[in-house]
Amino acid sequence: MADMLTLEAFEGASEKVREVTQDTKLIESPSFSAACGNRVWLKPENKVERTKAYGAEVVLKGDVYDEACDYALQLAEGRGLTFVHPFNDPVVATGQGTIAMEIVQELPLVDVILVPVGGGGLATGVSTFVKQYNPKVKVIGVEPSGAPSLTAALDAGHPVRLPSANTIADGMAVLEVGDRVYPYLEQSLDDVILVDDAELVVAFLDMVENHKMIVENSGLLTVAALKHLPAENKRVVSILSGGNMDVITMSSVVQHGLIRRGRIFTVSVLLPDRPGMLVKVASIIAEQSGNVIKLEHNQFVSTNRNAAVELPTTIEAYGEEHKAQIIAALEAAGFGPSVVQTSL
Repeated sequence: MADMLTLEAFEGASEKVREVTQDTKLIESPSFSAACGNRVWLKPENKVERTKAYGAEVVLKGDVYDEACDYALQLAEGRGLTFVHPFNDPVVATGQGTIAMEIVQELPLVDVILVPVGGGGLATGVSTFVKQYNPKVKVIGVEPSGAPSLTAALDAGHPVRLPSANTIADGMAVLEVGDRVYPYLEQSLDDVILVDDAELVVAFLDMVENHKMIVENSGLLTVAALKHLPAENKRVVSILSGGNMDVITMSSVVQHGLIRRGRIFTVSVLLPDRPGMLVKVASIIAEQSGNVIKLEHNQFVSTNRNAAVELPTTIEAYGEEHKAQIIAALEAAGFGPSVVQTSL
């Protein structure tokens, strides 16, 4: 591997890049800290002004981009070094490393940095810079379990091509980690965490409710990974790498998140087709502070309507404990509720 830029040169080039990008200060998160047993800060690269993604923001800046590119190359050549980057782009390399520089300057005693892997550019820039600045900082890559291209490469000892990639983190659905990226990731990353799509759905809901921020599924990998770390009161930074999500996808993710958290659920009860039975079921739910948001009345579940009709009821609750309380009340009243798949 060619020599890397010195820390001094890297910082100088990064200053040029920072002239054209919006500063994204770390945000401490009491809610995520309490949930995972570590002290958590968020690096909100989803909030850069134009593209909602840091790398793209740098590239769109035209003349200053070219200036930073020339500056980075001159720094390297003046020291007899080669500015190596998998995409042969010094500014993107410096730009991604700038994220790490901002983190360690604002939080000098950071213990762990979580960074999404995907194509590997961001993880390469962050991990390479951090290891030069402070080798004691753990840099952990995070990728979706439905597209574990780096994990497969590390297991094989070289890049391999996955047969498929299936994940809602579409920005990270990479079939094969690049052969130029791989040596850097292998050398600089301390570990790789795999995250399921279901965890991303819940992470999106938590981010919206606790921080009022929209982060795309790919950008939420590092938030979902927080619960995979041991609870040791470490200082952890999760890099939120992007905030591009269309409204329809956003709506779907929120709905599925509410279902997974027990905030919305559907129970089916069988009851005789007699006047007043529907009111009785609704009253029990109301007494438990549940809110009915959808109700169906299926008279054809049995040939004997007097014996039973089906009543699938979709209910809004405060969470799993409250959900269980409502179901128990229906059970105690003799309705024999069964939880069925929710369809919104």
